[in-house]
Amino acid sequence: MIRFLIVGLLVYIGYRIVISLLSSKNPPSKPEPPLDPATETHRDPVCGVYVSEEDAVIGKLDGQRHYFCSMNCLEKYREQLDHTSPPQ
Repeated sequence: MIRFLIVGLLVYIGYRIVISLLSSKNPPSKPEPPLDPATETHRDPVCGVYVSEEDAVIGKLDGQRHYFCSMNCLEKYREQLDHTSPPQ
């Protein structure tokens, strides 16, 4: 009886290991824009999330507006610009 329980436990653990390995191989899905056509959305250039104009944090660069999902993404974008811009 104890051997049966041990074998069952080992089979269950093996099953869980196989399932976890198979689920980790699936690539993450791309963010999908919302389906409501009345709301205009923009893609955050840092994290790729679609955000509506009402909820967005707006940053301007050379007169062009960029929409971000949060202040953290806006700050990361500015840091990336600081590192890629040539020194003056």
